[in-house]
Order: sequence, then structure tokens, then C-alpha cells
Amino acid sequence: MRRHIEFERLHNFRDLGGYRTQDGRTVQWGRLYRSDSLSKLQGADWDQFLALKVGAVIDLRYPWEIEAKGRVPDSEGLEYINLSVEHRPYDQAEIDPDLDPWRFLADRYAEVALDGAEELLQALKVIASGNAPQVFHCASGKDRTGLLAGLVLALLGVAEDDIVADFALTELATERLIADWTAANPGRTMTWPGYGRAPEEVMRLFMSDLTATYGSVHDYAVEHLGVDETLISQLRTQLLST
Repeated sequence: MRRHIEFERLHNFRDLGGYRTQDGRTVQWGRLYRSDSLSKLQGADWDQFLALKVGAVIDLRYPWEIEAKGRVPDSEGLEYINLSVEHRPYDQAEIDPDLDPWRFLADRYAEVALDGAEELLQALKVIASGNAPQVFHCASGKDRTGLLAGLVLALLGVAEDDIVADFALTELATERLIADWTAANPGRTMTWPGYGRAPEEVMRLFMSDLTATYGSVHDYAVEHLGVDETLISQLRTQLLST
């Protein structure tokens, strides 16, 4: 099976299937996808997307991002849910290049994990209740999307090494993400050299921080988000195969 699904205008559309869990099961292929913004879908890309039979799209962006850039096109049978998980906006192109970049990003993820509890819990409930394939995305499919992907995989019982490796696959899209930013921002200069990057270290730092505070990613989800074992069981029933 292909983890990366190639589109002309999407750069970071990936299948979360294939990862093994601690109890010996496997995340199903073709069931849950992560992506950069689906507002870019058109023409042959749109036809290819429809062929995936996606039943629901979870858009993790701010409403003002959606207003400015658009959203996934309407389609019969496609549910659209906007859950803006980030509450403290920042411009990655303007990050101080003298800062430790990966510590900075991990700290921003910690803010989302803290502030976006209601939206993250709702996203997990949507994923657990869907019987058709689903996609969740933000703008680049890197940070907000990476956080939710890591949380889902952790609750499914996927090993940390696989979670951080999945996160780092965005590095394959970095060059195209930078090109998109440059085309969309004529006259601006990108001051942060880490734009579009997603090294494993960022996710390891973030997961380590959650573990230091709550004991584990699972305990963070239970204590801060309000996830219960019924929801975790539903996620595993929906997404895992033997």
C-alpha cells in the first residue's frame, strides 16, 4: 500500500494505515488520512480525492484561514467539520532564527494541547464514530495535523518511534511547502530557515513534555481532554484490524 498519495496541488497527503500496535494489531489502510489544506483540490486532484470515498473532513484551521484560503469543495455525502485546535496564532515565517527551532515548535504544540482540549476531543469523537474514510488537515499538514495524528496513533497503541517517524515524513514535502509560501507572499522575506521542517525531534520533545506532566500521552488524553476508555475502544474498533 502507498503511504504517500500523490496529487498535483496537495503536497502532504498521507495514509495513516499500516502501523503496528502494541497488542499486535495494525492500523487499517484507506481509513484515515492526514493532509495539507484540501482547499487546493481541483480538476484531476478532485477526481482522485473523490475516488477515495472520504465521508468526513476535519479542518483544523482557524475560521479566518478558511475565509482567506477556502475549504474542501462541497460534495454529496461528504461531511465537513471545522475544529480550530490552535488558539494562539503565530507566523512561522517570522520566527526568530536565533531561537532553538525545535524547542520553539514543541512549545507551540504544548499550547495547542492545552488550549485546544475541546476541539481535540471532538476530533477524536468524530474519528471514532465514522464508518467511512476520513481526512484531517490544517494548512501545511504539519503541526496541528501532526499533533492530532500523533495523539490518534498513541491512543491506538502505536509505538513512539513509529509516531515520530510518521511526523517526520512531512520533510519530504518541505521544498514544495516553501515554494507555495513564496508564491503566495510576493515581496516578503522568510526569516526563519526552519519553515516547513518537521524533524523527529519536535514530536519527541512534545511527547516527552506530555509524559513529564501527565505520565503518558494516554493519561494526558484522559486527564486533560476527557477521553474515556469507551472512546479509546471505539477508535481501536474503527481503525485497527487483526
